[in-house]
Amino acid sequence: MANQDKTILFEQTPVPRAVMTMAVPTVISSLVTVLYSLADTYFVGMLNDPIQNAAVTLAAPVLLAFNAVNNLFGVGTSSMMSRALGRKDFDAVRRSSAIGFYCSLLCGALFSAAVTILKTPLLALLGANAETSAATAEYMLWTVSCGAAPAILNVVMAYLVRAEGATLHASIGTMSGCLLNIVLDPIFILPWGLGMGAAGAGLATFLSNCAACLYYFVLLFVRREKTFVSVYPKSLRWDRAIFAGICAVGIPSAIQNLLNVTGMTVLNNFTAGFGSDAVAAMGISQKINMIPMQISFGLSQGIMPLISYNYGSGNIKRMKETVLFTAKISVAFMVLVCLGFYLGAGKLIWMFMKNEEIVACGARLLRGLCLALPFLVVDFLAVGVFQACGLGRQALLFAILRKIVLEIPALFIWNRLLPLFGLAYAQPTAELVLSAAAVLALGGLFRKMEAEQAL
Repeated sequence: MANQDKTILFEQTPVPRAVMTMAVPTVISSLVTVLYSLADTYFVGMLNDPIQNAAVTLAAPVLLAFNAVNNLFGVGTSSMMSRALGRKDFDAVRRSSAIGFYCSLLCGALFSAAVTILKTPLLALLGANAETSAATAEYMLWTVSCGAAPAILNVVMAYLVRAEGATLHASIGTMSGCLLNIVLDPIFILPWGLGMGAAGAGLATFLSNCAACLYYFVLLFVRREKTFVSVYPKSLRWDRAIFAGICAVGIPSAIQNLLNVTGMTVLNNFTAGFGSDAVAAMGISQKINMIPMQISFGLSQGIMPLISYNYGSGNIKRMKETVLFTAKISVAFMVLVCLGFYLGAGKLIWMFMKNEEIVACGARLLRGLCLALPFLVVDFLAVGVFQACGLGRQALLFAILRKIVLEIPALFIWNRLLPLFGLAYAQPTAELVLSAAAVLALGGLFRKMEAEQAL
């Protein structure tokens, strides 16, 4: 099997070049993912109907909950595979990928069934009212009831392919679905097309995720002699050690995501109390702010296989150099983005909704939300390192600190101090504290690794 190129990338390529090779395709695919999410908001916003726009916003926590499964079997399996590659245990790589794939498929089916059965109480929990519940339910029909399994498999299979260094193919798969979604959105949403509104956005998302999954299946079939990733049933053999290794990273990562969903649900419920216009303004602001957040996420996830491989092979020096280089370029970039968002907030909101009240409200919210960006990238990087090294408990601790200890209490405090607009400052407050904790935690981790290696 031709694995020499993978070895060269992970072990010998200069760190800046290796980071760019791994991270750039992942960042691009993350950006395209945000663009298709923004496309939903943009084309639904062209209807100038706050109810339709609110439906997309209110359903967002459910779609975000997909990431609990993505993280459990995507992040967990990817970390396990890359560490096994570093140890040259190729059989473990194959079995890990098969376990991750089939567990994801099962969880997607169960997720879809649960949301469909519990639709009515779930809509109330999400903050939907008599005005917005019908549109929200129609959007969730396609994105969740029909689309949970392909949405989850799309992401998990990208993780599996990326784990052995094939970041370009992972990104092409993700981007192909996203670009198709952008093409289908106006056709399904707008009056000149099918005129389905928010439901049309959901249908476009469902079809696009199916197309992305098809790409990965074709890719794995074509590269079956050149890849360690296997989704064939014959590779699915129970291995307690492998499953435990996946869960050691995946479960804390999944809990982290569920806490994110909890935080978003709390935020949406606060915002819903101020009316549909406020919900639409908050949703647009969050979607815009999601662009640099996805860049941060793409950087941390893109370099994970590189960190995992060198951790598995014992090359702590190269691992540390990877983290420090990524931190320098990402923090500098986020400072510039934060400045641009703060100064141009009004124009950015206007691109998505030509409503003066929503633009004014959204601009104030975006100026608060963007302040978290330079600190958030440090937090993401630290969590990515913990996941790459199999240190799920540390990643979970950061998630608990972010949502339970810091951000959710900050929502209550800021909303009392500055109703509605104060909600945007809860995340910057939490990320400021977490970034300081991340620097201390990473410094301690590397000192411990270097001391153990010196013995």
